[in-house]
Amino acid sequence: MHAEITRVKIDYDVPDTFNMATILVDNHVDQGRGDRVAIYFGDEAITYRELQQRSNRAGNMLRARGTEIENRVVLLIADRPQFVETFLGTMKLGAVPVPINVISTPSEIAYFLDDSRAKAIVVDAAFAATVAGIAAERRYLKHVFVVGDEAIRPTSTVAYHSYDAEVAAASDKLETEPTSKDDQCYWLYSSGTTGQPKGVVHCHRDQVHCAGRWLEQVWQPMAEDITYSASKLAFSYGLGNSLWMPLMSCTAMVLVPDASSPQVVASTLKRYRPTTFYSVPTLYNMILRQQEAGTIDLDTSSLRMCVSAGEMLPAAIYQRWCDAFGIEILDGIGSTEDGNIYIQNMPGRVRAGSSGEIVDGYAVRILDENGQSVPDGETGELFLNSESMAWSYWRKRDRSRDTFRGDWMKTGDRYRRDPDGYYYYIGRADDVFKTGAQWVSPVEVEGVLLRHPAVAEVAIVGCDDTDGLTKPKAYVVLKPGNTGDDALVVALQDHSKAELAPDYYKYPRWIDFVTEIPKTATGKIQRYKLRG
Repeated sequence: MHAEITRVKIDYDVPDTFNMATILVDNHVDQGRGDRVAIYFGDEAITYRELQQRSNRAGNMLRARGTEIENRVVLLIADRPQFVETFLGTMKLGAVPVPINVISTPSEIAYFLDDSRAKAIVVDAAFAATVAGIAAERRYLKHVFVVGDEAIRPTSTVAYHSYDAEVAAASDKLETEPTSKDDQCYWLYSSGTTGQPKGVVHCHRDQVHCAGRWLEQVWQPMAEDITYSASKLAFSYGLGNSLWMPLMSCTAMVLVPDASSPQVVASTLKRYRPTTFYSVPTLYNMILRQQEAGTIDLDTSSLRMCVSAGEMLPAAIYQRWCDAFGIEILDGIGSTEDGNIYIQNMPGRVRAGSSGEIVDGYAVRILDENGQSVPDGETGELFLNSESMAWSYWRKRDRSRDTFRGDWMKTGDRYRRDPDGYYYYIGRADDVFKTGAQWVSPVEVEGVLLRHPAVAEVAIVGCDDTDGLTKPKAYVVLKPGNTGDDALVVALQDHSKAELAPDYYKYPRWIDFVTEIPKTATGKIQRYKLRG
C-alpha cells in the first residue's frame, strides 16, 4: 500500500533571495502536482492548486487593507484551512504570521498584540467577541478579519471585516515578495514552563533545514501519506506536523478544529484513515486509559508511524502502546527556538525511555557547570548547533543573549548520552534538584511511578522537610477504582525504592493524591506551580 516514496529534493544551499511560501505550494503547482490533495477538512478535499488560489486571495486581502512587508499578522484561528491559507498568504507578502493559541485569555491576546505590534489579526468567529473586548485599547492594531461571521463590530480605532467576503472579492493571483532568506518569516510565542511568553523570531531559510532534514531522514514521506496531528497549528510541534512537513513533501494533512481528546482522535482516525499520527505523551496516555477502560475503540490500522514530542515519553506508556496497537511511537525532542525535532528515535531503532539519536544536520554538546563536555553516562546541560536556530527573542535582549550563544543555543534541558549515541532526558535545568548532595531527575522518578498499575499521571518536585533539606515529593493522579489512602502511599514508596535501587534515596518522601496536574497548553508539566 505504501510503496511509493515521495522523493523531495531539498536544496539546503538557500539562495539569498528566497521566500519560503514558494516551496510549500507554488513549486508543486508549477511542477504539475496541483491536483494532489493538500488538506482534508470536514467534507472538503482541497488540492494544492486550490490552496494556492486561496492563499493568494488571503494575501491580497491583507495587502488591500494596508499590510506591508515585515508587518506582523496575528492568527487566532483553530485548525482549519483559513489558518493555512492566511499563514501562506502572509508569508508570500513578506509579512510575518504570528499564530497564537485559541484558548488564550483576553490579557494574553492583548499581550501578544501589543508585544508583536501587529496591525492586523485574523480571528475565528468563536473568538471575535473576546478580541472585540480588547481591540479598542490596542496601540497598533488597525484591522480585525473575522472568519465565518458577517456580524461586524466597528469601533472608533479598529476596522472590522468579514474574512469570507474580503477573500471572495480578492484576486487569486499574487506575486511573491522577493524577501531575503534572512528576513523574518514567522513568529511563535514559546509556551515555556514558567515566565512570560517569548516571541521567537524565525527566518525564511530556517524550515528548509529543520523540516527538510526530518522528512528526509525520519518520515521519508510516501505519495499517499496523510498526516494527522493532535497537537495544534499554533504550536511549533503542530505547525511542523500539519504545515511544514506535508506541504514541503506535497502530501496531505487532516485539520480538525476541535480540541484534541481520545474521542476526537478515534473518530478522526476512523474517518480519514491517516498514515502518520503526531501527539504528546499526555494524550497518548489518555488514549490508552480510555482504550483499556473500553470507552473508545481506536483503529490504528491505517497508521505506519506514530510520533511523540513536547515532553519525554515514559517507557511505560511506550510499551503499553506497543502492546495495545502493535505500532511503535517515535519519541523525540525539539524546540520552538529551533523549529522542529532534532533528537529522534528512528523507525525500527527505538530505545524506550530515550529521546533517540541526533538528526542529520545538527550537532549537540552536553556540558557541565563549567562549560566542559561530560563523558557518556554523565549528566549535563544540552547545547544545540543548527542552521534553523531562531534569530532572537523579540524585544528580550538579555534572554536572547543567554540562550543564543554564537553558533550554539542553550536549550535549558539536562541530558545524558549512552555509548551507542542515544540521548536520555533528565529534566529541565530548573526542575532538577539535589537530595543528599545527589541529583534527582523528576522524569526518572515519574517514569518509575507510572509503571505502578494504580498511577495514571504523576509529577515530582523538590520539597523541603522540617530541617530545610530538599526531598522528592510526588503529586499523583490515580486510575479509576483506586483509593488514595495511607496503604497506597506506602505501596508506591516501596515500589519506587525497589525500582530505583540502589538509588533508593530518590523515592518520594511525600505523596499527594490530586485530580489533575498543571500543564501548559502543549502538555508540559508545570512543576513550578507545584513547588508553590
